[in-house]
Amino acid sequence: MKRREFIAGLGAAAWPFAARAQLSERMRRVGVLMSLNKGDPESGAEIAAFRQGLAEHGWIEGRTIDVDVRWGGGNIELIDSLAKELVQLKPDVLLSRSTPGTAALKRENAGVPVVFVNAAEPVEQGFVQGLARPGGNITGFTNFEASVGSKMLQLLMEIDPRVVRVVAIFNPQTAPFAESYVRQMESAFARLGVQIIAMPVQSDSDIEAAMTASARQPGGGLIAIPDSFTMEIERRDLIIALARRMHLPAVYWSPYFTRSGGLMAYAVDPRDLMHRAADYVDRILRGAKPADLPVQQPTKFELVINLKTAKALGLTVPLTLLALADEVIE
Repeated sequence: MKRREFIAGLGAAAWPFAARAQLSERMRRVGVLMSLNKGDPESGAEIAAFRQGLAEHGWIEGRTIDVDVRWGGGNIELIDSLAKELVQLKPDVLLSRSTPGTAALKRENAGVPVVFVNAAEPVEQGFVQGLARPGGNITGFTNFEASVGSKMLQLLMEIDPRVVRVVAIFNPQTAPFAESYVRQMESAFARLGVQIIAMPVQSDSDIEAAMTASARQPGGGLIAIPDSFTMEIERRDLIIALARRMHLPAVYWSPYFTRSGGLMAYAVDPRDLMHRAADYVDRILRGAKPADLPVQQPTKFELVINLKTAKALGLTVPLTLLALADEVIE
């Protein structure tokens, strides 16, 4: 159930009504590179949110706009191949829903504007020159910054104060920014004697080995760093099942994990970002330049707690956390 929504930060400025009312007679094309699987219900909800946003700006699929979607599923080789395929279609705008997808489009691109969603640290990754003044032909919506890593660790320790050793899992190919998250956690909690162990994973067996290492002794915990690799639906289910079997408290980077049975998530709602991205796509289709559209930072973080999972793990969720939660799954 929804408890609270906190909205802050820079909102998208209104586009002039007259410009919105004048649709181009030429059919426009948007290429979308998704990092999820096509069959994932959550990915379907994200695409629906984007399409709804386009419709709210007056674009009608099949009449004034075509939306070509490709599904990478957290596979870096497939993401690279699909990026090349989308660029060759010569769309008017490209939309990327991940950090590796944005990197792939940047490598393959020949001047097509790109709007990214769920891309972490866009300046550090070289996507833009700055948040306020992106420069070039790429802009969009970030999902996290490294300081969120320390917040995830704080939440983990609040829900289970016994935690003294935390394994942070990520695929270095799909989460090249992960080390900065780890550094933030280390600097924030070294004084408390909490050990942070960075565990790169590139297969299901790697994930099981990392989680087994964390659960081998009392006081273990898990943090899943933002990563399209761990987001893939079957891998997501694997991580949740292993955490339950090993009685391992875990904090995840997406509410999708918690709604699928994970313990807790502190995250941006990706459907909200996809919906907001439609505004930037609309502006670019009407003549705006990505260089003039500032990178938008998250306006809404969600704390989602699964009480059923907490009970299965033998954890009592503090009332202070329940009061802060945006959604509590019972």
